[in-house]
Amino acid sequence: MVTTTTTLLPRSISPLPFPNPKRTNLRLASPLCSSSKPSNNGASPPPNKNSTRSTKRRRGSYGGSRRSAIKKSFTQEQVTFTTPLSDDPVVGIIGGGVSGLVCAATLEERGLRSTVFDTGMHGLGGRMTTRVIHPQPLLFDHAAQFFTCTDKRFQKLVDRWLDKGLVREWKGKIGQLEAGGKFTPILDPKPRYVGVNGMRFLADSILGQSKMIDVVRPCWISKIEPFNGMWHLSGKEQLHGQFDAIVIAHNGKCANRLLSSSGLPVLTRQMKRLELSAIWALLAAFNDPLPLQRNMHFEGAFVKGVESLSWMGNNSSKLQLKSGTPHCWTFFSTSAYGKRNKVPQENIPNATAEKVKEEMLQGAELALGLPKGGLQKPLYTRVQLWGAALPKNTPSVPCIFDPLGRAGICGDWLLGSSVESAALSGMAFANHIADYFENGGSNPNQFAIGLEETFQEVHGHDIGQFPGMNSQKVDVDESQMVLTS
Repeated sequence: MVTTTTTLLPRSISPLPFPNPKRTNLRLASPLCSSSKPSNNGASPPPNKNSTRSTKRRRGSYGGSRRSAIKKSFTQEQVTFTTPLSDDPVVGIIGGGVSGLVCAATLEERGLRSTVFDTGMHGLGGRMTTRVIHPQPLLFDHAAQFFTCTDKRFQKLVDRWLDKGLVREWKGKIGQLEAGGKFTPILDPKPRYVGVNGMRFLADSILGQSKMIDVVRPCWISKIEPFNGMWHLSGKEQLHGQFDAIVIAHNGKCANRLLSSSGLPVLTRQMKRLELSAIWALLAAFNDPLPLQRNMHFEGAFVKGVESLSWMGNNSSKLQLKSGTPHCWTFFSTSAYGKRNKVPQENIPNATAEKVKEEMLQGAELALGLPKGGLQKPLYTRVQLWGAALPKNTPSVPCIFDPLGRAGICGDWLLGSSVESAALSGMAFANHIADYFENGGSNPNQFAIGLEETFQEVHGHDIGQFPGMNSQKVDVDESQMVLTS
């Protein structure tokens, strides 16, 4: 395992620069999620109404439940930094999905340095990821399937990708597939975009060239502690740097454990309100094309009426792979099926994996109107559980920032869940904290954002939202896909 450092030339997301990364080796953190008692040196907690002494925070347990971690966090004192900001502030970004990467690139445009910490073994991007299976090779987008664009700020990034030949418009037929084989095309004039060689390479390109961004991966940040006016980030008792401000650009159980004894109870409370769905992904390669009816030659379909299936997409057609190679399909379950069959995603039992594979393949037969056993046996399969796939609710704010603790959150879930939402949230946080730094940290309350917003239910198909996409006659609510965070 090698920790990578990538450096970038100051510019930003609108438009972003993408030159060649420089890499050097750094030490690694171990894959561990836990929490620890933070020190308050350099940070001043507000007085407790029952005592003048600050409350000690208890050490969290890696094996502890999400509920117990959240409960502990509410006993924390709020960290309040009183030290002046440094002349050259640095931001620690925990999470290397689209939101975290765009945040780093936008900070660079504003002249600010940052370090991105990501757990990815194979690359950056979070749920904007592509799996390549050798030696064939087989190619699967196994999270985000495509994306749309409605915001001119995000369009600048998309245009840069288009100019560099990294994305193209996906004009393949997609629609709604009802159980029994009834297919209805989705006719929409707005473009759908895909990565030319898969989604993962788009994430890599966001940090193309710079001198102001470090990337450390694979690295699990398991502890954040305020000390001497800075945030100290570490994992398994190994320090990974100190930062003037931090942003959590991921969610789920590790984010909750990280916050559970951080001294940031208000951020923790907002993260606790987030409800996430679990979705199974099945990657399957077939020697022959699937037996689609004559009027059903689609490249992607939102599936209705099949509990084990909500989407099926043909990677080979979408990515224009060579003819004569195996036909690679990505299947997603419904969130209801994911919830009913949820297991620890880091350690999926073999029996569960086999059960899910068989039931999702049977779901494909049902959706296509094939008899039982009518689907050819795949030459390759792999299942993956996205345990924190998509938000069920959202505060509909671009970012969250606690100016007293100089910490915040960005991510697609804050705006509803899409590639576009992830990028816009990263931009928003970066610009917000840059303004805070320029202000010198004075009048912090005027920079508080998203700390009290209530959450509303997210509507749409099981696999997410696609802003600007009109389904008209098809029951797919303006939908984006198991995305990135």
